[in-house]
Amino acid sequence: MAEEKKPLKKGQINIELDEKVAQGIYSNLAVINHSVSEFVVDFVTIMPGVPKSKVKSRIILTPQHAKRFLKALSDNVKRFENTHGEIKGFDQPTIPLNFGPTGEA
Repeated sequence: MAEEKKPLKKGQINIELDEKVAQGIYSNLAVINHSVSEFVVDFVTIMPGVPKSKVKSRIILTPQHAKRFLKALSDNVKRFENTHGEIKGFDQPTIPLNFGPTGEA
């Protein structure tokens, strides 16, 4: 049976999620670089005892979208903590990364 398509309401966006993307990619390190026109976020998985890691995914954002993403992530962390309690921070060893000026998250 064919799937019935409903008309979109004004301002509504139809977003599709394919199976491979829906599985997601695990990351325990984000390396953030920026230029005047974009933010580049590289998601990496670092495993204990393995001296080499690869970037698993790279997301490129405009500065405006990066700021909206920061707000959305902050709002979601607050809601999570309101429901589940404070997310405890911990000291993480410094990982030497020589990509130029960067931030880590």
